[in-house]
Amino acid sequence: MNSRLRKLTLAAHITSSVGWLGAVAVFLVLAVVGLLGESTPTVRGVYVAMEVTGWFVLVPLSFASLLTGLVQSLGTAWGLFRHYWVLFKLLINVIATVLLLVHMRVVGHVADAAVEASLSGDDLVGMRVQLIADAAAALVVLLVAVVLSVYKPRGLTRYGWRRRQEVHRQRPDVRDDQSTGLAAP
Repeated sequence: MNSRLRKLTLAAHITSSVGWLGAVAVFLVLAVVGLLGESTPTVRGVYVAMEVTGWFVLVPLSFASLLTGLVQSLGTAWGLFRHYWVLFKLLINVIATVLLLVHMRVVGHVADAAVEASLSGDDLVGMRVQLIADAAAALVVLLVAVVLSVYKPRGLTRYGWRRRQEVHRQRPDVRDDQSTGLAAP
C-alpha cells in the first residue's frame, strides 16, 4: 500500500474506532438517564434515541472499524496474522460487533416498550440495567483495543516468526525493525 493510501486507511480506522468509543460513552450516559430519570417524556425519548443511535451510529461505526482495521492490517507490515496484538484487536472487534447486534434486540424491545407505555421505575428494570452493564463493558473492551493500538505489545505469532525467518534466509543483510518486529532493510 502506498503512503497516501496507508495514511487514508489509518485515518479512517482511527476515526471510526474513536467514533465508536465515543458513541458507546454517549449510549452509557443515555442508559443511566433512562434508568434513573423521573420524567416520563425524558425516559421515553432516551430509549428511542438509544435505538436510533444504536442502528445509525454504533452498528455502522463498528463495521467501519472492522473493515478499515482489516484493510490496514493486510496492507501494512503489521499483517493480520503476524502479531498477537493485531489478532487480539481483530477478535475484540468481531466479538464486540456480534454482541452489539445481539444487544440491539434488547434496545429495540425497551424502546418499543417506552413508546407504547410509560416506563415506571420497575418496568423492564432488568433489561434497563443490562443496557447499562453492556455499555460499560463495551466501553472497557474498546479501551483495551485502544491500549493495544498504542502500546503494540511485542509478540509474534508462529506465522510471524516463520515470515521473519524467511526474510532472514532470503536477505541475510536485513536487520530487525524494532517498530514492527519484522525484518526491514
